[in-house]
Amino acid sequence: MTITVGGEKKEVKDGITISELIEQEKVETPEYVSVSVNEEFAQRDTFDTTHLKDGDVVEAAADAIYK
Repeated sequence: MTITVGGEKKEVKDGITISELIEQEKVETPEYVSVSVNEEFAQRDTFDTTHLKDGDVVEAAADAIYK
């Protein structure tokens, strides 16, 4: 299936989850990533159970970390 990730069209396996996509994209600090799917933010605790669909638009951004 085809999804758009960060403005780039990508072929991914059918039913890939957000967690699997983060791993596939080799995100360096996945624990600090916010993800939106079709302009709606996904809750971090749903990354393992949210399955992407053909045509979805995914954006990711690193959360700001303040010490």
